[in-house]
Amino acid sequence: MNIYVGNLLYEITDDEVKDLFSLHGEISSVSIIRDKHSGQSKGFGFIEMPNQAEAEEAIKALNESEVKGRNIKVSQARPKEERPKRGARY
Repeated sequence: MNIYVGNLLYEITDDEVKDLFSLHGEISSVSIIRDKHSGQSKGFGFIEMPNQAEAEEAIKALNESEVKGRNIKVSQARPKEERPKRGARY
């Protein structure tokens, strides 16, 4: 299951997020979204957990929990929406 995690501290690392979620099961991948020019975190990311039950448990346990002074938001990720390319005219 792909999990969205938001309201992350900008300084948090992929490894710290992985450690947090791995308390609830196996992690396939962690990706904190960063600005492509500055490399600065955008404060959210995605975690992939292969086991559905473990992923659901992680969401329940971690949503609204405090991580480094911030209450994080955790939910099942929605599918990426198709967006028009920049400069596209309608």
